[in-house]
Amino acid sequence: MPAGYRRHLYRDDAVVLRAQKLGESDRIVTLLTRRHGRLRAVARGVRRTTSRFGARLEPFGHIDLQLAGSPEGVGSSLHSVSQVEALSLFGKSFLADYPRYTAASAICETAERLTPVEREPSLRLFQLTLGALKALAAGEHAATLVLDAYLLRGMAFAGWAPAVTECAVCGEPGQHAAFAVPAGGAVCPDCRPPGAAHPSPATLGLMAALTAGDWPVADASAPSVRRECSGLVAAHLQWHMERSLRSLPLVDRRELKP
Repeated sequence: MPAGYRRHLYRDDAVVLRAQKLGESDRIVTLLTRRHGRLRAVARGVRRTTSRFGARLEPFGHIDLQLAGSPEGVGSSLHSVSQVEALSLFGKSFLADYPRYTAASAICETAERLTPVEREPSLRLFQLTLGALKALAAGEHAATLVLDAYLLRGMAFAGWAPAVTECAVCGEPGQHAAFAVPAGGAVCPDCRPPGAAHPSPATLGLMAALTAGDWPVADASAPSVRRECSGLVAAHLQWHMERSLRSLPLVDRRELKP
């Protein structure tokens, strides 16, 4: 630790992305904070039955907390949690609901993957993640629709948004019949590579609706269209991440209604 460095206290609000056991009574929590990006922090003693704030540090919660450490990256990368206040513990609304729980897990894993650099502020991703968990807790839309909307918008923030209303290669406007993940999305007949998929027009329409937040169109989509859309979105995301998401294969795609 640099000479003269002292860990100082600061506050932020955060979404809890992940929690790992540490020793016999501690946890390491991965947080997506509003002002300081993704952080990891040690929460001492939270696995004891006498802990005052153990339940507040479960995944999917929106919390206000006081941290000890350096938001500028001086010293240890691990912060310490000294105070926690619950703002909205969304997980309580769907811990017994498998489709919503697995969708929330995929959202949090994606948020962690989209923030590869610790302590780099990402306000838009924080707001998107918080909004997606809030939507899952409210239960107004099918969990798979909320997840796919989150993945599409998250890819847009990362610069990976699939082309839907124009050719990904030449930019020719229109709803094209083929979709090629390596090419970047929908492709026209002249640019279509071998092996391109041919999704239904309704599937591409659903992708556009989820990206734009057009929920009346998304909610009215057929189950087969939702499944095809989910497959394309997952393939596009994992192509650009260059690795698979552990939680995506666990998402329940059988739900038909919110």
